[in-house]
Amino acid sequence: MQPATTAADESQSFHFDAMQRPAKSSPIGHIIIIIQENRTPDNLFQGLKGADIANSGKNSLGQTVYLHSVPLEAPYDISHAHESFLTEWNNGQMNGFNLDTHSGHCNNSGTCTYGYVPQSETQPYLDMASQYGFADRMFESNQGPSFPAHQYLISGTSTIQQNSTWKAADNPYARNGPNGGGCDAPQHVLVDSINPQGQLGNPVYPCFERPTLGDLLDAQVVSWRYYQEELGTGLWHPYDAIHHIRFGPDYKNVVAPSSAILNDIASGKLAQVSWVSPQGSDSDHSGNHGKGGPAWVASVVNAVGSSKYWSDCAIFVTWDDWGGWFDHVTPPIVNSYELGMRVPLIAISPYAKQGYVSHTQYEFGSLLKFVEETFNTGSLNTTDARANSVSDMFTFKLRPRHFVRIKAPRFTVDPSVPDSD
Repeated sequence: MQPATTAADESQSFHFDAMQRPAKSSPIGHIIIIIQENRTPDNLFQGLKGADIANSGKNSLGQTVYLHSVPLEAPYDISHAHESFLTEWNNGQMNGFNLDTHSGHCNNSGTCTYGYVPQSETQPYLDMASQYGFADRMFESNQGPSFPAHQYLISGTSTIQQNSTWKAADNPYARNGPNGGGCDAPQHVLVDSINPQGQLGNPVYPCFERPTLGDLLDAQVVSWRYYQEELGTGLWHPYDAIHHIRFGPDYKNVVAPSSAILNDIASGKLAQVSWVSPQGSDSDHSGNHGKGGPAWVASVVNAVGSSKYWSDCAIFVTWDDWGGWFDHVTPPIVNSYELGMRVPLIAISPYAKQGYVSHTQYEFGSLLKFVEETFNTGSLNTTDARANSVSDMFTFKLRPRHFVRIKAPRFTVDPSVPDSD
């Protein structure tokens, strides 16, 4: 086995020639990608009309297990490492969910994964999906947890450097001392790597060097921002793990805290492309003792809907990985680390097909491809190259629809939070 190398060994900047921009193929001028945490369609969207949602599944003993109600602020977290994916997937049988492990309190360890969030807690998400569009064949591109998943959401891959065959496979860890991902992580922090044969290589420092969608946007002079709860190390801070972004002029586009996007919308400073990840209590992450996710997402959607940006905006809400929760749809495996479990995807726009449920196969690269097509950036030539665009969720031939406010508890913005300038 060849050892993986660290990206920082060959740090470089990536430059792309600006392409001649053709006439716009759609009226979309602003795109927002909201990234929530660790859910599957079966877990979070029970009762959504027209979507492929199951209320039961098999376990490794061949028994049928019915999904039981678990609150959004579940008191336990299920393992969702790459190894856990392999256990639950079980060579495509989708019956190993009872064999996965968890942390925290769960009454019956054999059924912890077979849970769904009651509709009373997910209604804002259901309303978004019903009023606009939902995809029931959206798959996490990678077979692992948050840190590599967020890399795929900005680069279409988690390779440790350009042209490497080694990918970051799991979350960073430290044998001693604090951990955390990114180029500001302590030097003792490592992340496991995986090769195309599915073999784990030597662990590497979680600071990488490869092109990102931000680089393509720069070449076309398209503004972008990545909103996150804080700067520095973090599993949900993908641009902090890209060396030339973290230590270059583009780091000004990484903005904290997450709620700064609400101020930017209100003050007319929204970038053309935005990613948004929330604070933990608003993330839908199991075991975080928070249930603010639906209200948080609704606050961003409602802010856009009542602003000048509504008429040319497309908002996507997706979840970075499956979180270990049961899902009945077998992922279409591409290689030893792709594709992963199904995750939800909502498309919100005045041009989104109302009540439409797409059965087209998507992955994280599908969102990148939609951005690339909208702004004529060219391709990263990673998973975006093979992915289907999410364009079938829209119709641009009709007049844009008026915004319908999403009913949700009011999300309070800290007035001391500045905008991104």
